[in-house]
Amino acid sequence: MYNSRITGLGYYVPDNIVTNDDLSKIIDTNDEWIQERTGIQERRWITEGSEDTSAVMGAKAAKIAIERAGLTPKDIDFIVFATLSPDYYFPGCGVQIQEMLDMRTVGALDVRNQCSGFVYALSVADQFIKTGMYKNILVVGSEFHSGGLDKTTRGRGVSVIFGDGAGAAVLSRSEDSTRGILSSHLHSEGKHAEELTVLAPSIRHWVPAILAANDASDESYFPYMNGTFVFKHAVVRFSEVIMEGLKTNNLDVSDIDMLIPHQANLRISQFIQNKFKLTDDQVFNNIMKYGNTTAASVIIALTEAWELGKIKDNDLVVLAAFGSGFTWGSVVIRW
Repeated sequence: MYNSRITGLGYYVPDNIVTNDDLSKIIDTNDEWIQERTGIQERRWITEGSEDTSAVMGAKAAKIAIERAGLTPKDIDFIVFATLSPDYYFPGCGVQIQEMLDMRTVGALDVRNQCSGFVYALSVADQFIKTGMYKNILVVGSEFHSGGLDKTTRGRGVSVIFGDGAGAAVLSRSEDSTRGILSSHLHSEGKHAEELTVLAPSIRHWVPAILAANDASDESYFPYMNGTFVFKHAVVRFSEVIMEGLKTNNLDVSDIDMLIPHQANLRISQFIQNKFKLTDDQVFNNIMKYGNTTAASVIIALTEAWELGKIKDNDLVVLAAFGSGFTWGSVVIRW
């Protein structure tokens, strides 16, 4: 059986920076309130009239990753695209990436696992590589949140959190069993689905609700989050799935060189860091700059940490995510 290694990384975020002070001009909030609860200082939002969409941003990140892998789009054998904010209800963004990058008629798979999306997508790609079915797989996480947020005081508990952006990785076949993805671990608990959700649009809602005149008081179109409930579950599941990955590979917390947690809330990351007694050099956070970019957050953070030289050859890197569904997962990598 082959092993899979990340051979190329890239990310893209819109130029438009939206600070907490900017939000205070349209929402009853302030920088102190937002930073105290989330750690976020600013985020990137696509400007009206921009060409950027989830697929377009994904393609921009993918071009960088493919080039860094020393490949061309023609060398890619398969695409896995993770997002909760696709350009169309259907088809998914994967086929758009195939067309935008002028790839061969390779398969394209879309993953809808929200904040855990990139971890799930990477685990899927890893299995295709390990079994020998494909040699080079493009894995993308991309989100266009800003177009669907309730940018009023009513929605401030959610809308101040999310940002737009994309990241991509090229996963390639390797015969070195000591390096690359060592294992991945995935879980879900659907009974909590409505604690973090968008209820509409959906097949059962879109005809009566979208085609008819909208009710201004209808909040089902906007993300809902039971923040305290999600936080409590996140810190438990993060810890569990990180330990699961370490134990599978006969490793200990002290072996971690870099933990890349999903950038949901800086307070969650700090809780996990303190629980595992990790130093600031062992955990990478960039939510302060980009907010929560959902399926893009882990890959943007991984790419940025690598670019800054915080991840080196032979480092043990752990990716972990938790989000809507609830779904959660981890990936253990020997770099």
